[in-house]
Amino acid sequence: MSHPTTRVLAMLELLQAHHRIGGAELAERLGVDERTVRRYAARLEELGIPVVADRGRYGGYGLMPGYKLPPLMLSDDEATAVVLGLIAGRRLGLPGDSTETALAKVQRVLPTALRERVQALQETLGFTLAARDGTAPGTAALLTLAAAARDQRRVHLRYRSWQGGESTRDLDPYGLVFHSGRWYVTGHDHHSGEVRTFRVDRVLSAEAGEETYEVPDGVDPVQHVTRSLAEVPYRHEVEVVLETTLDQARRRIPASTATLTETDGGVLMLTRAERLDGMAHMLAGLGWPFTIRRPEALRSAVRDFSDHLRAQANR
Repeated sequence: MSHPTTRVLAMLELLQAHHRIGGAELAERLGVDERTVRRYAARLEELGIPVVADRGRYGGYGLMPGYKLPPLMLSDDEATAVVLGLIAGRRLGLPGDSTETALAKVQRVLPTALRERVQALQETLGFTLAARDGTAPGTAALLTLAAAARDQRRVHLRYRSWQGGESTRDLDPYGLVFHSGRWYVTGHDHHSGEVRTFRVDRVLSAEAGEETYEVPDGVDPVQHVTRSLAEVPYRHEVEVVLETTLDQARRRIPASTATLTETDGGVLMLTRAERLDGMAHMLAGLGWPFTIRRPEALRSAVRDFSDHLRAQANR
């Protein structure tokens, strides 16, 4: 970095990467003295970039809070990582419109050679994971819930249920979870007095208050959300013992679809099903011996599926 302009741009990049950085550290990284650092800060201000300098022992330099610097300054590796993250996020079900516009903006500011290589990657990249349709939550609600969970502040919600009914409630949010294209928030719901899970795209408004709370020890938002989804009320409650290990069962059966616990003779699977013929297909596909505890009608569904397979084999 022998040229002064190069060092000024390097200082700008350091200021973007750090909320606040000391003058001595800047000088060391740029290979200049602190007087030159002050001169570079003045040069950036002349270019319209608001550099805030704090004097004193613990002072330093930073960009004015809220200032947005165009164009985006990324190395080749960083730009590729951002584009790959957006492409993968779109595949996982992150909100499509926002992902597409962000991807387009990043690509517009890339150097021509790098942009063409990144576009080649985008056009030739394949996924083994099936694409998911995402459900976009309101940005304001999502950011409010995230900040409240971090700061442990109670939130007042207006919420719309799956049936369309609206309610208001106070929630102590423990964390946000993204699962299968949807955003969820879990926390203590003062309306019901229980730990509940809510879909963020059904939150009509969220307002953080001043009242704080303590998160109980051992709380795991991801685990709670997956268990909540596994307990969605379907028509049939199913209880089956699988003759396998708990580790093997967890590799094949998502936590969001069933609760798995060790028991005598294998793994106890508790789940719910709307159709028993679909549950019979799933049990057969696992390939492990199993014992049906309930419902009794599941035995008939398994026999019917067995007869169907036998008929196919005899064609």
